[in-house]
Amino acid sequence: MDLGLKGRVVVVTGPTKGLGPAIAMAFAKEGCRLVLASRDVDAIEAMAMKTEGQGGMALPVRCDVTSPTETERMAELAVQQLGQIDALINVASDTGPIGDATWNTSPEEFEHTMQVNLLGCFNTMRAVLPRMIARRYGKIVNVGGSYGMRGRAGRMAYSASKWGLRGVTKSAALEAGPYNINVNFVAPGMVDDERFRSKWIPEAMSRFGLDEQQAEERHAQEYALRRITADADVANACLFLSSDVSRQITGVDLPVDGGWASL
Repeated sequence: MDLGLKGRVVVVTGPTKGLGPAIAMAFAKEGCRLVLASRDVDAIEAMAMKTEGQGGMALPVRCDVTSPTETERMAELAVQQLGQIDALINVASDTGPIGDATWNTSPEEFEHTMQVNLLGCFNTMRAVLPRMIARRYGKIVNVGGSYGMRGRAGRMAYSASKWGLRGVTKSAALEAGPYNINVNFVAPGMVDDERFRSKWIPEAMSRFGLDEQQAEERHAQEYALRRITADADVANACLFLSSDVSRQITGVDLPVDGGWASL
């Protein structure tokens, strides 16, 4: 199916870490014009070269999403240089403290997680929505996590920030809908990435006396589909929700987790 994304201007925050590279590359392969927004200038310039090698074009913009001034400047540059903003994909995220109970989480850790995961998305949405409203067109995809749908012991700050992002998404969808703007939430589960391979798998091997394959299979049993999510699965969900194929879908939570959030 042709998603009709060729030539669209897509802002991707956090395009160099975690799920960011897979999502940015997926849009590049569709022929999109990308705005890569991150604090790490060297990293986004390198990513811009990679995405252009896949058939898209990219504008790297130094942007701290926790700063309303910088997110406004990013949106302004996007329109000045590329003419419009068709879609915003909020990927930039902070993992927050891992393994700490609520009472062992410091106020500083909690606030930082909220600043990046919740305020950061608010800032970028606030910057791009007026420009989308003026054109009566736009797609926003907030990348959250399934811990924001079920909660997770030891991940309170992260879970809280992603629960909050769901509320932001749903409220913005109701507000922006009359202007032909879709706002949705994608919730990845555990993704088979570097952190999964370097942290979760060795931990399971040590705890249960398993080899690598057995540890992977044990983890997969937690999911209805008995397989672990790939970064491409999340990227494909973002492509779908950024296209007109999904024109009648807004305000939804879309878990991409093999069924974990439903179990």
